[in-house]
Amino acid sequence: MPLQFATRLDNVETSAIRELFKLLGKPGIISFAGGFPDSAMFDVEGLREASQKALSEEPGGALQYGATEGYEPLRTQLAAFMQSKGVSDIAPQNLIVTTGSQQALDLLGKTMISPGDKVIVEGPTFLATIQCFRLYGADLVSAPVDENGVDTDKLEQLIAEHKPKFVYLIPTFGNPSGALLSLERRKKVLELAVKYQTLIVEDDPYGDLYFGEAPPPSILALSKDVPGSREWIAHCGSMSKVLSPGLRVGWLIAQPELLAKATMCKQFSDAHTSTFAQATATQYLKSGRMPATLQKVRQAYAQRAAAMGSALRRELGDAVAFTEPKGGLFFWARLTGAGGKVKDAGEFAKRAIEQGVAFVPGAPFFAKDPDASTFRLSFATAGIDKIEEGVARLGKAIGG
Repeated sequence: MPLQFATRLDNVETSAIRELFKLLGKPGIISFAGGFPDSAMFDVEGLREASQKALSEEPGGALQYGATEGYEPLRTQLAAFMQSKGVSDIAPQNLIVTTGSQQALDLLGKTMISPGDKVIVEGPTFLATIQCFRLYGADLVSAPVDENGVDTDKLEQLIAEHKPKFVYLIPTFGNPSGALLSLERRKKVLELAVKYQTLIVEDDPYGDLYFGEAPPPSILALSKDVPGSREWIAHCGSMSKVLSPGLRVGWLIAQPELLAKATMCKQFSDAHTSTFAQATATQYLKSGRMPATLQKVRQAYAQRAAAMGSALRRELGDAVAFTEPKGGLFFWARLTGAGGKVKDAGEFAKRAIEQGVAFVPGAPFFAKDPDASTFRLSFATAGIDKIEEGVARLGKAIGG
C-alpha cells in the first residue's frame, strides 16, 4: 500500500529555486539565482568573539533549554535594535524570538489561517510565503506591485471585496520585486488596517540593506502616527541578511494575544530557537559592531547593484526592462521581446544555463496570474567581474 500523505500537501510543490540549484553543478557556472547574502560579508571575527563571550559569561543560558519566547537578554537587545529604527514604544515582552523570520511566517500561518481563508499577498512575492500559506489552506489573492510597492488603491479594493484574514507585504526592497513602498503608501496601508480592521503582516528582512538614502520608517514604526493601527500590525524581522543566516535568529512583533498563540505553536515545533545562537547574537549586538558591519555590506551591495544595472543596459538593451533597486539583494526584470528576442523567461533561463549562467524565472513568485516574461537576478554573491561576465552571457542567451 502506498503511503497516504496529508491532503494539505496537494496544494504545494517543491520550491522552483531549490530545484534550480540541482542544475548548478556545472563547472564555471555563474549564479544569480540564490537569495543568499555573501558569506565574505560575514563578520567572522566578531561572531567568534560573541560566541566565546556567550560561553564564558553565561554558559548555562547558552547551552541549556530556554524559554519558548526567547532568550531574555536577546529580546532586550532586539527591542533596543528596533527602537534605534524608530519603533519607540517596543519592549522585550512585545516580541518573541523565532528560528529565522521564516518560522515567524509559519507561526502566522498556523495561528491565523483556516482552510479556505483569503490572504492577500503582493504579486510578485516571496516564494516560500506562497508555499507556507497554501500549506495551511489559504486562498491567496494577489495585489499588484510597481516600483513604489503595492498599489494601495487596488489593495483597498481587494480588502473590501475579499475581507482577508490578513495582508502580507514586504514593503522595503521586496523579494523578488526589489520595490520600495513609498511613505505615502505606507501611511495608506495603516489607514486601511484601521478602516477594515485587517491585520497587516510586515516582513522586513532587507530594510537595513539600503544603498544611499535610508528608506522610509517601517510600517510598524509609522503606526504611532495612525491612531488604532498598532494592534493591526505584525512585524517579522531577521538577522539572516545582515549578520548570518546560519544563526537562524528572527523575531515576531505583534499584539499580545497573537504572540501568545504563536508561542504556543512554537512549543509544538521546536520548543525554542537555539539558545547558543541567541546568546551569540546577544553578545554581538552588545558589542556595538553592527553599524560597521552594515556599512560594509551596504557599500559592497551598492557597488554590485550598480554594476549589474550598467551591464544589463549594455548587454541586453531594450530587450529587458527594470527599475534599479535602492537596496536589498535583487533586480526584478521583464523581457520585452524587442528586436525579436526571447520574451518567455522560462525559455530564457534554459538558454542561460547553456551559456553558463543561472537566474530564477518570475512565474513562481506569483500566487495568481503569473507573468511569464519576468525574472529575478541576485547580485549579492557575485563580485563585479562575475556580474559583468554573467550578464554578458545573458546577452548571448537572449538571442535575436
